[in-house]
Parts: sequence; structure tokens; C-alpha cells
Amino acid sequence: MRKSRTAVVALGGNAISRKGEKNDIHQQFANTRKSLDPIVELLREGYNLAISHGNGPQVGDALLRVEMAKDEAPFVPLGVLVADTQGSMGYMISQSLENRLRRENINKEVCTVITQVLVDKDDPSIKNPTKFIGKFYSENEAKKMAEEFGWIVKKDADRGWRRVVPSPKPLSIVEGNIIRDLVNSGVITITTGGGGIPVFMEKNGDLEGVDAVVDKDYASAVLGNTIGAEILIIITDINKVYLNFDKPNKRPIDKISADEIEKYLHQGHFPYGSMGPKISASIKFIRGGGEKVVITSIENAYTAVEGSTGTLIVP
Repeated sequence: MRKSRTAVVALGGNAISRKGEKNDIHQQFANTRKSLDPIVELLREGYNLAISHGNGPQVGDALLRVEMAKDEAPFVPLGVLVADTQGSMGYMISQSLENRLRRENINKEVCTVITQVLVDKDDPSIKNPTKFIGKFYSENEAKKMAEEFGWIVKKDADRGWRRVVPSPKPLSIVEGNIIRDLVNSGVITITTGGGGIPVFMEKNGDLEGVDAVVDKDYASAVLGNTIGAEILIIITDINKVYLNFDKPNKRPIDKISADEIEKYLHQGHFPYGSMGPKISASIKFIRGGGEKVVITSIENAYTAVEGSTGTLIVP
């Protein structure tokens, strides 16, 4: 009997909350159910799976609720909101998957792990936060919120003013050993939601939360290396990665080495605000021992693993 292979499937938050749709919980459940096809196919092929997910739209809504209730209820810090959305989205994904597995007669257990990620408290982004989150404000409104809550606010292009928070690099997964044991035992584990809850370690070994967000794909790469996964599947809204994207001379990438795509990254082909973090995460995963990274859309995720579509990054 061949050893089961392990994959990390990194679902984007926008796979569950899609642009142009009403972002209520009924629509999120419907989109979650639609995202399960490639996961079920991988399970049929015998893969052990960890599923990570983004939470950008969901934590943005949570922030808005907190801001609107600021005169009526205690303020909730960002790290706690990440934990909240890990729980609510984990519930949504696990219930949807459990129902599907029962109908498909696939005998697998599903578990959600609320996950902390260790970051460096001296990470450069903590002193110079650049990650925009939450709603847009006028300059006066933004500065009032900054004074009231201790925020840092900046102008987001010409669209208005927004809060900015640090986005430190994840160093390790606090619950990594538990997650590895669950996945190796065949439990489908939903973990590292929203990039994980960022924490740093005090000198005495205590963990302390950081008001920050961690990139979901980079955290998924750290997760994959931690549990010994061979494959990282990054789900996004395009079928393939392109050079010169959005230009007349754009060119799709079918298969490429980590070293070669790193050169294109440094040449500016993959901006920080879009594909850049996914490419950085792919390089991290490969150099940490992974065999391949697949970047593609949800519709093509399974066939991309088999090599017939998507972008494949290898050592």
C-alpha cells in the first residue's frame, strides 16, 4: 500500500465571499459548497489534506461591526477578530464538507484548529505598517478614529483613508505538531485561517498577541513545511500565473522552477498587492522541502495537480 501523500489547499477568502455578490452568510455557505469539488477529488485519490483559508472580506465585516458598535460594546482587537473568523469560517467549511462527504460515502473526519502563528516582535512591518484593512474614511474621520483607538491611518491611493496594520512574516505554527498528527492520521484539518493569529514570544516563553494580519499564502507555506506536505495548492481567481499580466504581451506560465520565478519576482512581474505574496509563498514552500506548488482557480484545482492546467512551480 503506497504512503498517502499530503497536500495543503489554500482557499482564498474571495472564494467564499465573491466580488459583486451580496456577502451574507447564506451566500458564503453556497460558495463554500461550490469550492469543495477539488477537495473531494483529492480525497478520492488518497491525499491527506490540510485546508487553510483567507478571511479578508470576513474580518473586514467584523471590523465594521466593531466600529459601528463602539459606543455600545467593548472594542475587540484585530487578533481576536482573526480568531473569531477562524472559528466561524472553520464551522462553515467543516459542516459543508462533512455533508458532502456523507453524500459521497467518503469516510473521513473533519476538524478545525484555531491556529496561532509565531512572528518576530521586531519584524520591520510592525514599526512601519502598510497593510490596508477595513472601510474607507475621509481624512478627518480617519484621524478621529486614529486618535480614539490608537490606529495608524494612511491614504489608500485616491480612494480615501484607511487603517493600516503590520503584516509580519510567520516563523512557525504554534499548533504545528498537533496539526501534523491530525493530518497524518487522515483527519481533514482546517487550519491557519486568515494567515493565523499572530503572536510573539516573551523572554519567559509566554505568548502575546499582535494587532496585525499575516499573509494567508505565506502562512500556508510555513504550514506545509511544518507538516511535511509534498504539495501546496494556492486557489486564486485566475487559471494561471502570467508574466506581463494585464499587458498586450502577457504570457502564461505553465511550469517553472522556484529559482526562475524568483528572478521574475525581483523584476517586478508580480506586484505586492496581487500575485507577489503567492509567488513568495511558493518559493518558501519549495525551498522548505515541498515538491510542487500549484496556482490556479477553484474550478481547475484538481486537474492542475495532475498537470493539465494551472501554473506549476517545482524545485
